[in-house]
Amino acid sequence: MSFEVLLINPVIAALDEALRARYTVHRLYEHADAQGWLREIGARIDGVVTGGASGISNATMEQLPKLRIVAISGIGTDAVDLAYARERGIHVSTTPGVLTDDVADLAIGLLLAVCRGLCVGDRYVRDGQWLAKAPLPLARKFSDMKLGIVGLGRVGRAIATRAAAFNCAIAYTDLRAMSDVPYRYVSDLHALASESDALVLAASADDAEGIVDARILDALGRDGWLVNVARGKLVNEADLVRALVEQRIAGAGLDVFVDEPRVPAELLALPNVVLQPHRASATVQTREAMGKIVLDSLAASFAGQRPETSVT
Repeated sequence: MSFEVLLINPVIAALDEALRARYTVHRLYEHADAQGWLREIGARIDGVVTGGASGISNATMEQLPKLRIVAISGIGTDAVDLAYARERGIHVSTTPGVLTDDVADLAIGLLLAVCRGLCVGDRYVRDGQWLAKAPLPLARKFSDMKLGIVGLGRVGRAIATRAAAFNCAIAYTDLRAMSDVPYRYVSDLHALASESDALVLAASADDAEGIVDARILDALGRDGWLVNVARGKLVNEADLVRALVEQRIAGAGLDVFVDEPRVPAELLALPNVVLQPHRASATVQTREAMGKIVLDSLAASFAGQRPETSVT
């Protein structure tokens, strides 16, 4: 029996090739009238492969009566209605663990880049300002910072490990204190922000929205830095833009946004903001590892088994 798989968005070449070798593959992203096209072929689809940010809408799932599995190449499930999937008996699988190092690396990279002005310095050299002996502001030292981590799951812990190598004093907030870590627990986000030089968001966003707002940013203060490698919706983006424009915080490093790929225009002009296009896991090694988990999840589901990384 040949199973049919729907790709919501493009995947890396190795995964695409492996999918084509095993299944009949359909590509939703190639069709301008996606819903109209699904009315023609939707009844044949057994599995869906999508990204964490893209997910799949209920309207799309409704057109897939045979659907057994939504295999997410990522760890975010907020773009999938898990209750609806459970109701239908559809597995929703993710690719946990393999993204941890890359996301933590990028979090530290963003913090280094924005504090040390790496992008500003790069433009300074490229634009000939160094030759012209133009003044260049001093940067902010990263080592010895007081670092507040929001969410001490796999990624948060990996960020803490890296920051500890820079002699950072680490505190964190989460739903509860963790007994197996040496870092200081702060139960209140406002308190954590007020005593941190930098606040790094690494929390799951599935049940949270806008937790970093004007009040938290003001607690972080004009010498404080914000890094977000979790989900854009954790931050009240309008409040963040105002805080940056009004210099109520020192700067930000952002890999995620509320309405991707649309980024507030004000952020594009600010030299104290480093922006990335939601690519924390975008390395060859990690994407290949994620692809293997996606393939294993599809195979398990089509064999009538529960995928190891299913969350439904």
